[in-house]
Amino acid sequence: MASKSRRRSRRHSPLTTAALVLAVCAHGALASSPLVDFDRMGKVGLAGAFAGLDVVSNNNSVTFDPSTASLLARSSDGSLSKVASTDAGGSILAGCAIGDAFYVAGNFSSIGGTSASNVASYSTSSGSFSALGSNGPNGVVHALYCDASRKQVWAGGQFSSPGASVAVWDIASSSWSAAPFGGLTGAAAEVLSITTNSSQSSLFFSGSFIASFGNGSIPLNSTNNPNVPFSSGATPFSSSLVPVPLGNASVTAGPASSDGQFNNVQNILCPAGPDGPGNTWLAADGNKAVITVRKFAFLTARGIRIGNTFLDGRGTTGFSVATIPDNAVQQLTYFDPTDNQNKTCTDNCPLLTDSSVPYQDFLFDSDKDITGFQLTLSEWQGAGPGLHLLQLLSSGAFASAVDSQNGQSCFAPGPSTTERNGNWKEKDADTSIPGTIQAVLVSTVDVGTPAAQAPSFTWMPYVSASGQYDINLLVPGCTNFQDCALRTSVKVTVFPGGGQQPWVTTVPQTNTEDNVTLIYRGPVVPTSPAFQTTITMTLADDPVGTGQNGQYEIVADRVQLILTSPNVTSSANASSSSSSSGSGKNGFGFLEWPLGATSTSSASNGLQTSAITPLDSVGFDLLTALGGAASVASTAFAPAISAVAHHPSGAVFLGGQFSLSSGSASGASNIVVFKNGALSALPNGGLNGAVTSLVVDGDTVFVGGSFSDTAKASNSALRGIAAYSVSQNAWSALEGGVDGAVNSLDTSGSQVLVAGNFSKILTSSGSTESQNAAGFAAWDASSNTWVNNGGFIIGSMTFVGNGTSSTPQFVAGSVSTSVRFGATGFVMLQNGPNGQPQVTPLGVQFDSPIVSANASTTAKARRSHHRRAGAGWIPSLNVLNVFKRQAPSTTTNNLSPLPSPAPAPAPAVLAGAFWTNSTSLKEVVIIGGNFSYAAGRVQAQNVAVYDDSSKTITPLRGNQPNGTVRSLLVKGDTLYVGGEFTVAGIEGSGFAVYDLANQRWESAGLPPLQGGSGESVTVRSITASPANNDDVIVAGSFAQAGSTACRAICSLDTSKSQWNALGNGIQGDVAAVVYAGSNELVAAGSIALADNTHANVASYSFSNSTWSSVGNGGDLPGPVTAAEVNDGNMNSVFVAGRSSDGSSPFLYFWDGKSWQSVGQGLEGSTDVAQLVMVPLQNTHDGNSIIEADRVLMVSGSISDSSFGNASSVLFDGQNFVPYIVSTSESGSPGTVAALFHSIANFSFTQRHFLATGVVILISIAIAAGIVFLLALIEILWTLFARRDDKVNNYDAVDMDADDDSTHRPSSLLEHINAATRSTILGSSPFGPNAEKEAGLAAAGAGAVAATASHDDPFSGPDASNYLRAETPSDALGGGLGPEEQSRPAYARYSFDGHGEGELALKAGQELEILDDRDDAWWYARDVRTGHEGVVPASYVY
Repeated sequence: MASKSRRRSRRHSPLTTAALVLAVCAHGALASSPLVDFDRMGKVGLAGAFAGLDVVSNNNSVTFDPSTASLLARSSDGSLSKVASTDAGGSILAGCAIGDAFYVAGNFSSIGGTSASNVASYSTSSGSFSALGSNGPNGVVHALYCDASRKQVWAGGQFSSPGASVAVWDIASSSWSAAPFGGLTGAAAEVLSITTNSSQSSLFFSGSFIASFGNGSIPLNSTNNPNVPFSSGATPFSSSLVPVPLGNASVTAGPASSDGQFNNVQNILCPAGPDGPGNTWLAADGNKAVITVRKFAFLTARGIRIGNTFLDGRGTTGFSVATIPDNAVQQLTYFDPTDNQNKTCTDNCPLLTDSSVPYQDFLFDSDKDITGFQLTLSEWQGAGPGLHLLQLLSSGAFASAVDSQNGQSCFAPGPSTTERNGNWKEKDADTSIPGTIQAVLVSTVDVGTPAAQAPSFTWMPYVSASGQYDINLLVPGCTNFQDCALRTSVKVTVFPGGGQQPWVTTVPQTNTEDNVTLIYRGPVVPTSPAFQTTITMTLADDPVGTGQNGQYEIVADRVQLILTSPNVTSSANASSSSSSSGSGKNGFGFLEWPLGATSTSSASNGLQTSAITPLDSVGFDLLTALGGAASVASTAFAPAISAVAHHPSGAVFLGGQFSLSSGSASGASNIVVFKNGALSALPNGGLNGAVTSLVVDGDTVFVGGSFSDTAKASNSALRGIAAYSVSQNAWSALEGGVDGAVNSLDTSGSQVLVAGNFSKILTSSGSTESQNAAGFAAWDASSNTWVNNGGFIIGSMTFVGNGTSSTPQFVAGSVSTSVRFGATGFVMLQNGPNGQPQVTPLGVQFDSPIVSANASTTAKARRSHHRRAGAGWIPSLNVLNVFKRQAPSTTTNNLSPLPSPAPAPAPAVLAGAFWTNSTSLKEVVIIGGNFSYAAGRVQAQNVAVYDDSSKTITPLRGNQPNGTVRSLLVKGDTLYVGGEFTVAGIEGSGFAVYDLANQRWESAGLPPLQGGSGESVTVRSITASPANNDDVIVAGSFAQAGSTACRAICSLDTSKSQWNALGNGIQGDVAAVVYAGSNELVAAGSIALADNTHANVASYSFSNSTWSSVGNGGDLPGPVTAAEVNDGNMNSVFVAGRSSDGSSPFLYFWDGKSWQSVGQGLEGSTDVAQLVMVPLQNTHDGNSIIEADRVLMVSGSISDSSFGNASSVLFDGQNFVPYIVSTSESGSPGTVAALFHSIANFSFTQRHFLATGVVILISIAIAAGIVFLLALIEILWTLFARRDDKVNNYDAVDMDADDDSTHRPSSLLEHINAATRSTILGSSPFGPNAEKEAGLAAAGAGAVAATASHDDPFSGPDASNYLRAETPSDALGGGLGPEEQSRPAYARYSFDGHGEGELALKAGQELEILDDRDDAWWYARDVRTGHEGVVPASYVY
């Protein structure tokens, strides 16, 4: 219920009543944060017990206070980052974006430290907040709508100023104003939602209010424009666009039918009759066709109108449109009447062959400044393509100052017209499109002449339909006229009709470049015998400038009417398709307002009936169905319409808190649909609780709110969220829904984003199984599954909505904890931008494992599909201790037990390994731990094969490990699994071998590990022996392997499936095994040698099979939990653990002589699970402990007095730098168990590369050198090859009188040849034989034969025999065909043509191309004078 939600108080658990702080600060000693080089390690995985994590930035601190409202940015990968918080007690309820600005609203007095009352803007580029003026809404704001085209932000809520319940922020003027309507009173008098209709031409306001309409006029234009023939392939918008007259355009089409009744393309520009002879154009049978339309003048177009032919089963089925002169194939938007959907197309747009659809309108994505277009009919049915109608649609309407340009449009009763007073003369002006000119009129007036006595000009454009228009005055720049000194300012008066007051604008005409000035914005009445819109221009009352020679010059060009919305109102004497009229009409909870419409209403006198639209019947019917105004006013809690969604079918869905007692939807509760002119109930009476949000995704309407079933109980899985199929008229559940209220919905691609006050996603109706998702979740509509929303959050969320281009979504609410990435215990790491780590979360959702004596993938699945994501988990199973405490043994010299690690609640990933499938050669990651998951229809647990490229998971076939997996090793196609578990059918516990190639457990031939008396087996480490490729080293807590006595560590000969002891063995328990080169193994834990020497860290030599203590075991404070050898160097060993009494952690370094503590600052709660040396992209200050090109990564649960808590830190030998922070599903700190990588042995040595810019410069220099070398070789070759005959045979008198030496060479080699001849002969670079030989070289054998009688390829007096063969146009098939002697063209630019044989051009001049086979120069004829010559190819189109 809306009113209840406004009174809702926040409740927080003890965990969240105080702000949870994840604060980490890098130690000041480091100049910059270390950049770990993950790529050098191959693929890298990070495993642990966490629900979300983030990478720490230097001096980064993120805090959340649940008593405030926090705004979070959601990136394209779903990761979350905090933007800002409000003041305590504040709330964020709405948001929208224009450009890079995100507008946020709710109930707050400050946000991000900026004082702002209920509404603020956030710049994503600068990262700063700004208040919106000082007189914004003085109460809570529930809804925002951003009108990007008009640069306005609409706000709705419960406030009285600057308007009642609705206010408008104008970005251009930076000011607030009341809405252009009033009359929203009664009930709770608040607006809860502002959305648009499906065409985005009107706004829908909904809430708890009564919309009161008074006397006035009637609405217009609720259907297609009545002044054009109706077609379901058009819309009210497109049918209101006046077609551009094409009577004086150049229109060519071909190949055309040989039938004379169907080969005149002019007949389809405005057909005089029905589809048939004389009114239809047909292409030649079996051929695609091209229709080219050129106006040779600047025009603004919005799209095209195409009508198909249906003669003899023929018709066009596919086409494309390219605009001229840019030759760009345009993306088109159109309405498909077959499914009532708006669609787009580009290269192959479909054209319907249904004779009931006489034409379709295809619109460009914006207004285009063009000179023509080319339509390609590429697909057809029957014998060939054809058309019955072809029109170019304007941007709305238009009128030119030059009457000859105001042709009569098709379907128009007459053309646009003009009137003028004074003397006006025509001038030509260049346009913004090269090669085109536009005629304008100018008039001079003496300086000092009163405006009333000055020349005036009036445009009277033909307007086809009423609508909301922007009217622009086009003023050509004075630079092209060279009359800037004469220019002044003019006064322009617009009479739009409909009883509206005229708009008067003063427009300066002193602009140096072409300018477009807005002179009116608002409704315009269509042209009729009784009225015509007029735009009058005269000298300004106070003209600017001093004039020239005592005179001003006024310029009259064109006026342009751009249609922005067809749905506006006009006076009652205009035609209308609606009959809604009368006085005193009231509606409840809903109002439609056409975007851009204006009104003189106020909140006190109500809305005019001129504002009534057909959809306002929704509000009228709702008020009646609720029992009338008295029933609404007397209700203790006023009903409300909280959300509205307009389906493309035309149906309007309304959700809120209400119960209808009468009318066509009597009995409907909380959601209803308006279709076919009446309200209708949804199946089972709607829903049994309040609806707060609606979103449409194709055929489905997703509904969010506080409900648990339909009104008439039918599906208890409809909890908080539900899906309604429009086509099937049926409800469906999103698994089991959520366990709380949903406050806001949004869509992102195929995902539906869900924000609310819930904590879990329920797997099915009545099920106790669930996933943690505290306040935010994502549903994949394409796969019908809950998916990973990308980030991790714990909170009560109030808003989710689309954002800017750089930040796709924003999420807001009361947040206790949030980290950037959400993942169930596992992420992939690699180098990202600027060297920062790039995190890819696990793409599936893990749950707690199932405790069973015989877990198997063949067991019945608990879910019918693979749920690939989620936000949390249920810690329903306590994880066994990672390091089991062991009682002292009579054989172990009273060793201290291994310490217990930090809690790792399930689901947790504790180990991983990479495997390259020997069959597919695809590399995947195998992970193990304490978790379960659904894969297909089976349930699996504790081990999974994860494909990070497809985000899919595959279980091991057969029985599943029942317990906890702690270590994994892959050798070839064999997987070695260690931990604390059993597998049904496998003897023993704690260790098993799996054949990945054949997908089965190896159950025979391998003796099991055995624990001591009363002890269980735990395997913590499985590694490959560097000394023998067949050996695998297994370590942990056990007494023997089969009959082989090998306590805590044993070698498995994989070739024989035989266990072997390592030397004399050791006593105790092993936590970690690392290697110093290929000959030495280092085992760490709680260890004594066979002779009872206390060690805790011991080394084993493979060469002599002996154990020895690394240093004095008594120098270490206690048992070791993690160890690392620095790049195989036995004189650089690191170990971590806890003191024997368990009171404090330690980190020690072995330098080959003694142990020394390097872990100062680590606090008592620290537990170290792993030490691993990682390479760096940058360097730190090297020291005697760690080299400059690497750092030690310390993982587990780390606490330090300098930075607080972290899950992984980097140690450079002197300082700890926090690196990874993680959190559990409850919000407490998480832990990292292991970092593992695909490349076993990598180099720490850094490779330095040149900067990209330097590499590019070197490449350019090399390329330039090669080109110069080739040119030099050509020159030298020419020099030596031609020296004798050229010098001996040259005779100046032999030079032809009409030689072509003055023509420009058309290739680099011709320039080289000319320069070479100049060197040899001492003549001009383009001397008598320069281009002759180039012509011979280009012309080939045919040209050589021709030169036997005449050497000059320009043999005619006007170079009419000019030919060049094998040019790029020939190769592309774009030149003249063998049967084509010429083709028409036009000059794009002017060309002086002073050179011999050249033809002068004027922009727009018509030409005939005689030869286009050269890519640089074409041979052409001026069709007016008959003169011929060569012209630059790029100057012609």
